[in-house]
Amino acid sequence: MKEISTKKITEEVAKLCVESNIFIDEKLLQAFNKFKEIEESENGKIVFSEIIENAEIAKKDKKPICQDTGIAVVFVEIGQEVHIIDGSITDAINEGVKKGYKEGYLRKSVVDNPLTRKNTGDNTPAIIHYEIVPGDKLKITVAPKGAGSENMSALKMLKPSEGWEGIKKFVKETVEIAGPNPCPPIIIGVGIGGNFEKVALLAKKALLRDIGEHNPDSNIAKLEDELLKVVNSTGIGPQGYGGRITAIQVNIEVYSCHIASLPVAVNINCHVARHKKIIL
Repeated sequence: MKEISTKKITEEVAKLCVESNIFIDEKLLQAFNKFKEIEESENGKIVFSEIIENAEIAKKDKKPICQDTGIAVVFVEIGQEVHIIDGSITDAINEGVKKGYKEGYLRKSVVDNPLTRKNTGDNTPAIIHYEIVPGDKLKITVAPKGAGSENMSALKMLKPSEGWEGIKKFVKETVEIAGPNPCPPIIIGVGIGGNFEKVALLAKKALLRDIGEHNPDSNIAKLEDELLKVVNSTGIGPQGYGGRITAIQVNIEVYSCHIASLPVAVNINCHVARHKKIIL
């Protein structure tokens, strides 16, 4: 049985909060440079140049990439041979978020109640998703999510008869309604199946993939490419100024569902696609 202290968890979560808000993934930066050359719109090319420059400034000055440093979404995979010691893992994660957002001078964006809306002052509580997996490792992924992109996400319970064509239509409509609001070029997580709550989680988890990483099922991977073409046909372009590149990547996750249901969720991420992970 492997023991992991909550003190260690707090320290690592704090680091992940800061690093995910400052450093853009290198593969994503490479994608920006690639798409800058592919983009035909002059305005779009300028936007890509500014995105790249902004990322370089953030890295050099160790400042947040965006003023909206998001609500902390934390995915935790706990090996069933891991024993958490020295307290509650949930408390440890929230302490890490508090520490990271305070020491990193990150904006605190969480309110205690959606109706009374008093800021908690420390960006907690985090939204935490736990999964028990085989082994003796603890994997923590911190994915700060800003409101500009999250507000443009959508979920729909389609009829099974609407099938793939209905899914494509819904994804395209969601992106068109979003327009420039989620700061394109976007990364899109699409959940298909499960039920009302499961499909939303599928879509969010899909956003954790590395750039260039497809669904391991080759048939689903082809559908990801098809959806990307559909989305880029909208012409919304970088930051909504028009162009070929509205989305960089579409990631699909699927799950079994009821015979009478076809749940679909579209979770839109801004071009920064912030997430960092560690395995303990």
